[in-house]
Amino acid sequence: MNTLVIPSPAKINLFLRVIGRRPDGYHEIITLLCRIGLFDTVVLNFDQPSTSVDCSHPRVPGDRSNLAYKAASLFFEALSLHDGVAISIEKVIPVAAGLGGGSSNAASVLMGLNQHYGFPFGDGELRGIGLKVGADVPFFLFRHVAVARGIGDELQIYEGLPSLSVVLVCPDFEVSTAWVYRNLSLGLTSREKRRKIVDVNEDFSRLEQCLFNDLEPVTVGKFPEINSIKKALLDLGAEAALMSGSGPSVFGLFKDAQQAARAMHRVRRLRQREAWKIFLVELLLS
Repeated sequence: MNTLVIPSPAKINLFLRVIGRRPDGYHEIITLLCRIGLFDTVVLNFDQPSTSVDCSHPRVPGDRSNLAYKAASLFFEALSLHDGVAISIEKVIPVAAGLGGGSSNAASVLMGLNQHYGFPFGDGELRGIGLKVGADVPFFLFRHVAVARGIGDELQIYEGLPSLSVVLVCPDFEVSTAWVYRNLSLGLTSREKRRKIVDVNEDFSRLEQCLFNDLEPVTVGKFPEINSIKKALLDLGAEAALMSGSGPSVFGLFKDAQQAARAMHRVRRLRQREAWKIFLVELLLS
């Protein structure tokens, strides 16, 4: 088989606490991650003399800085191979939106290559390669709802999340994760909030009390529209609303799928600019 097509899902952070900055410069976090039913498509064409990346989004690089390219290079390096693969990415997940699209694409490349070459790496080994690409890549290789610790690489299965519909609002501005962390005040993470993390790990039944994101105040300070989106989702019946990751995407969680659909159509009419993207998706719990 010379061609392989792999779906590449987005993720949302249902809570995100920044515990502190490590000596290596990375930030230690604890976060609850869940994939959602919003997908890019990654196509791998094998038997190529070298590795290349082509993407439908004009602002996604096609050079060695692309995470999908890095993933392929590290995979071949780990097997001491000089093979190549042509990677084509059809983007649906908004770019630089806090949804993990680039990391998901890299994980899809690793899964596809591992399958094509007869599964030379076990799950843990493949996640180890993924971590060299980026901190979020191991989660997309984990394929479970997960509590992530460390820099996001220490993963634990989380089974307490209910089935929910998600209205996802993606404004037409991009946010640099590096910029958000540089501007984060670590004083925001208090002892009380650390205790709350333990509570959330045990019980996710009170959604409105569980969702929190230490990065949100930083991004909102530059883009106050995020608060307006959250308010609109809550006014339309969302159980809770939160910015995902470093933003600017905002999601609202709904227990009733029909109510979520009505909210999505209403938000589309209310959006400030036509370029804003709005999706109705489900949490992927398995």
